[in-house]
Amino acid sequence: MQFVSCLLGIFLALVLQAEAKAPLRYHEDDYHPRSRASIVMRGEDKDYWTKDAQDALTKQLGIQLREKQAKNIVFFLGDGMSFSTVTAARILKGSKTGKFERETLSWEEFDFAALSKTYNTQMIVTDSAASATSYLNGVKTNQGIIGLDVNGIRGNCSSQLDESIYTSSIAQWFLEAGKSAGFVTSTRVTHATPAGTYAHIAERDWEDDSFVEDDLADPEICDDIAEQLVFREPGKHFKVILGGGRRGFIPVEEHDVEEGSAGYRRDGKNLINAWLEEKEKMGASAAYVWNKDDLLAVDIQNTDYLMGLFSHSHMDLVLDRDETQDPTLPEMTKVAIEMLSKDPNGYFLLVEGGRIDHMHHENRAHKSLYEVLDFEEAVTMALSITDPEETIVIVTADHGHTLNINGYAERNEDIFGYSGISDIDDKKFTSLSYGNGPGFRLASDGRYEPTDEDIKDPEFQYTSGIPRDSSTHDGTDVGIWVHGPFAHLFTGVYEEIYTPHALAYAACVGHGRKFCDEK
Repeated sequence: MQFVSCLLGIFLALVLQAEAKAPLRYHEDDYHPRSRASIVMRGEDKDYWTKDAQDALTKQLGIQLREKQAKNIVFFLGDGMSFSTVTAARILKGSKTGKFERETLSWEEFDFAALSKTYNTQMIVTDSAASATSYLNGVKTNQGIIGLDVNGIRGNCSSQLDESIYTSSIAQWFLEAGKSAGFVTSTRVTHATPAGTYAHIAERDWEDDSFVEDDLADPEICDDIAEQLVFREPGKHFKVILGGGRRGFIPVEEHDVEEGSAGYRRDGKNLINAWLEEKEKMGASAAYVWNKDDLLAVDIQNTDYLMGLFSHSHMDLVLDRDETQDPTLPEMTKVAIEMLSKDPNGYFLLVEGGRIDHMHHENRAHKSLYEVLDFEEAVTMALSITDPEETIVIVTADHGHTLNINGYAERNEDIFGYSGISDIDDKKFTSLSYGNGPGFRLASDGRYEPTDEDIKDPEFQYTSGIPRDSSTHDGTDVGIWVHGPFAHLFTGVYEEIYTPHALAYAACVGHGRKFCDEK
């Protein structure tokens, strides 16, 4: 009997050894090969996940609806911040805290969230001009125009003179209600997103008169975006204007105070001086600043209007920034809120993380995701100095980008690293890639395989599937995360134009339904 048992044991050992050596067979599912991860998160057993789910349920059940008038709105716009961008930035943040995929971004803690449909009247995939008109003015419009409805013709000077097709922004609605407004951006202050709060323009590129002239239009008839900000309603009443773009405010005869580059204006106007003169005529105190130290030294209590232009063009990227000269997005946000909070009636503030989009256009994922983290710090800053009982904080995007998180990367891995090896060409590929853009490249033996040195370089352009000089936006829905009074109005899938109308209802501004009228 003992001999039989011994033979049986030897037989079973041989069978197990043979099975271990046998190749995996994919006869059941050719689309999902059996990958064997080397990492095992042993602490994440069934009790761990059950508790996690129950804690989330308890938190959700404890949410109290805030059905009261919103005094203030801080509107955060992550330009090009697709869901894949949010996920990748979360993992990047987690790699620094040790939480990796279990990390959360500040707005992911908000009580309510929704989806926004971003197409415009002409395109499935929108640009930032048409989308700004949607989420700030509540009207969908044509590609490339701002503050005009569908009857506006791109590049047609006369169409922007027709005030019957003008749209108005939620910033203007706040001003009409006797409140304050302003904006902060990491782009030029005349760029598409901030211009959505104040401009009526037939061509988003008409940021100063030189671009109007280059398009063979008459800048004496068609005011450029910078002029509209300084001289026209509602821009001239904004209490805070912070961002980049000095080039559009100074004439070609003058050189930039910081970079030595000439201004772009051909009309001889210095709009910075004009803005200061306009405020003096109003009997208001105004301050203009161009560097970090001057911004942080502003006498907020004794300053009525503040303009800060911190670069010749767009502001420097987070990874390239001269920290002694350039303020961060959180620093600008803090000063802006402190300035606007002086108004007892309330305020509207737009804060744009605009260079998230720019680096996606270049397929530079490193730089784009660090812009997201800077943007998140600005959101955290705003939450720390505002009252959720009276201030709505909303975080959203104007459109997505073609960033992908692909392959089967293991947990706790570098989001900028590799995701696996192709079963076709046996070459490594990265977790991040783009649908199109300048990252497209081939090697002499077929597909280009990035090196370790490549993917560690912040300048590295991640692989794209289709070659283009600049990556396109994408047409997927984007997220809306909302905190504060009437945040529960954002719990579904909405047209992008819904956003300002819902916010206006909560704040009792604008020309539509208002909470104050229905109490």
